[in-house]
Amino acid sequence: MKVILANPRGFCAGVNMAIECVDQVLKTKGPPVYVYHEIVHNRHVVEDFKSRGVTFVDDISEVPENGLVVYSAHGISPEVRLASKNRKLVEVDATCPLVTKVHMEVLRYARDGYTIIFIGHRNHDEAIGTVGEAPNSIVVVESPEEVAALQVPDENKLAFVTQTTLSVSDAQRIIAALKQRFPNIRYPAKDDICYATTNRQTAVTQLSPEADLVLVIGSKNSSNSKRLVERAIEQGVPGYLIDDQSEIDPAWFEGKRSVLVTAGASAPERLVMELLDRLKRDFRATIETRTLVEEDVSFELPKSARSLTVVR
Repeated sequence: MKVILANPRGFCAGVNMAIECVDQVLKTKGPPVYVYHEIVHNRHVVEDFKSRGVTFVDDISEVPENGLVVYSAHGISPEVRLASKNRKLVEVDATCPLVTKVHMEVLRYARDGYTIIFIGHRNHDEAIGTVGEAPNSIVVVESPEEVAALQVPDENKLAFVTQTTLSVSDAQRIIAALKQRFPNIRYPAKDDICYATTNRQTAVTQLSPEADLVLVIGSKNSSNSKRLVERAIEQGVPGYLIDDQSEIDPAWFEGKRSVLVTAGASAPERLVMELLDRLKRDFRATIETRTLVEEDVSFELPKSARSLTVVR
């Protein structure tokens, strides 16, 4: 069996930075360390940090007063920051800079009196944090059908932003519907969908026609990982989202001669290597790496992490 290994795949710059943040806090302060929501949406990353003394919380009240909290890569609302300050917490902000960019766009549009359409999944951590920046000025839209039902105060004071981990094709359909219905709608000069999300989706789009099956390493609550499976299916190729090699079903491979392997932006590379080892062992797979674009983006640790002092 031939395995086409997509590149780029796996960790993006924002995920690398967020994980390094928690590593730095553990090294500097030692456990217990509290993280608000999952630092990134990957089961293996979360379980590894739990084993090292990290407690993940869904409410700031779960962090002891005067404790330390790390905010996840997906961003948070001002309400959460205020709750942290009221509890006198030390805050380390691991929000991805590309998510922060969307928050800043929302604040700017809200300040100028615009109603903002947030294109994304309303229950996703990133959406909840972004909407919290201007809850009275922002409406979440998940589909072109929801665009048709929109009621806005002033069609000439309308803008949209997007979740960074969306399917590019889904976003394009919703944006096209918005522009058709509201020709004067404003939007940021630069696309909000993150470079890594776009690159990984493009790789699946271009390479999946050469494969009989697509395997995506990523967790079930990872938006960008789920989008990769959807992109494969859009190309007419069966695709499966797996946390690791233990979840593969041998029946998937019956009659299959070529498999495309990729990983979501929050999936560790070691899980990809373990999957490849299993495919070599069970199916005598040969691996061909296909690189579509080289990624050289990196984000330095936030000042809130760099400025921590060691506890003696």
